[in-house]
Amino acid sequence: MSYVRKLTSTLIISGALAFAGCSSTTDPEPSAAAAAAPAPAETKTKGDSAKTTESTTKAPASSSLDALQRGESTATPASSPLKDVYFDFDRYDLRADARETLKANSVWLKANPAAQVQIEGHCDERGTTEYNVALGSRRAESVKDYLVTLGTSADHLSTISYGEEVPVCREQTEECWQQNRRVRFVVQPGRPTT
Repeated sequence: MSYVRKLTSTLIISGALAFAGCSSTTDPEPSAAAAAAPAPAETKTKGDSAKTTESTTKAPASSSLDALQRGESTATPASSPLKDVYFDFDRYDLRADARETLKANSVWLKANPAAQVQIEGHCDERGTTEYNVALGSRRAESVKDYLVTLGTSADHLSTISYGEEVPVCREQTEECWQQNRRVRFVVQPGRPTT
């Protein structure tokens, strides 16, 4: 992706987030479900296995931003066949546990070839907004690239970065920040999954 295209994407996303922030809804308090969500395995860093379910199980049908605007948890439901993957601080390379999760996600994606999936990149709150939007984009792209190497059609995958703007946890702890350094999958509405 060229520098100009990345810059344009970042500006569009930043503008959309700024516009969304001006809506008449108030910023919701973090839900108890989001705060109580179990943290993924944590690696000790300075700073920043999923089972396959039946193909008829629905994946999240709305983006994290849509859920936030409705005052709902931005966490991926445990029942989702597409599981989140997590990253170390300031990194976008895939950990071993992320690769295993993506292999399971790939099985579902191959069983549901009509599914159009948006891959959301997220970051913790540390760093500038611009830096985190770019990092979230790199995380989403690295996940997409890996899924393509596993045989998923790139035509059915799109990426977006929310940077630090749509956290699943709002506490200022390493455990919470780890939950926010993630990629989330959203099956686009109106698209059949099988």
